Amino acid sequence: MKIRVGSRESKLAVIQSEMVIEAAKKNDETLDIDLITMKTTGDIILDRTLDKIGGKGLFVKELDKALMEKRVDLTVHSLKDMPMEVSEDLPLLAFSKREDPRDVLILPEGKEEIDFSKPIGCSSLRRILQLKKIYPNAEFKPIRGNVQTRLRKLDEGEYSALVLAYAGIKRLDLEYRVSRVFSVEEILPAACQGILAVQGRKGYDVAFLGDFDDEEARLIALAERSFVRTLDGGCSSPVAAYGEIVGDEILLRGYYVDGEMNQSKSQIRGSKFEGEALGKILAERMKGDFNG
Repeated sequence: MKIRVGSRESKLAVIQSEMVIEAAKKNDETLDIDLITMKTTGDIILDRTLDKIGGKGLFVKELDKALMEKRVDLTVHSLKDMPMEVSEDLPLLAFSKREDPRDVLILPEGKEEIDFSKPIGCSSLRRILQLKKIYPNAEFKPIRGNVQTRLRKLDEGEYSALVLAYAGIKRLDLEYRVSRVFSVEEILPAACQGILAVQGRKGYDVAFLGDFDDEEARLIALAERSFVRTLDGGCSSPVAAYGEIVGDEILLRGYYVDGEMNQSKSQIRGSKFEGEALGKILAERMKGDFNG
């Protein structure tokens, strides 16, 4: 069976796609799988933050087009980078086991403390608002590009530190660069941070990913994405959600910032199979707290 897997061309995206390919081949050695990489608009336009150029959809538009035109059969994404609304014709077919969802601090090589005379490189308002409580005297400056590009800018002295997702750092074998791991109490992660999603055309059989597809990650993703979707949270909205499953229950924590930049954190607990409903309930409750 011939399968073409589409991916962004960054080193991290390729590694993540290779994880999916390896899992598929482990399940069925007869599979003939090609990896096809491409640049997305989000990878090309690096001089502006995502909210200025159209949001998270810019990382998937070209890959979606390749799927619809049958130039590829599956695509692999960091689920946190995907829009909250997905076409019924291109459903999410499999979810990876979640890697560490936390955010980390990275300092320039050879440094042990943040030099607050320089900005921290961070383009996420979600991160910046929470980081200001940890580092009240810090300034922040947007930074775009793949992880290697960001690290180069950091080490060349443009920034005092970077804040990145631990999951990507681990997959790139760059854990030695991590200076601090922020707890989820300090910085609530982006929804679905650490989870990979495999997308394909409706009806496409991915039985060969049976051992890769993780039910717990799927249930968590449904809850977290429901929370963000209810608050209409795209990449420009400082919204975060983090779910943990314990037994048959899910504990879902939410972070919401209103138009006046009032911040709120809250949580809800219930059946892990009702995560989508719980996400909506928590979001509406938090929105209501500000409105009334």
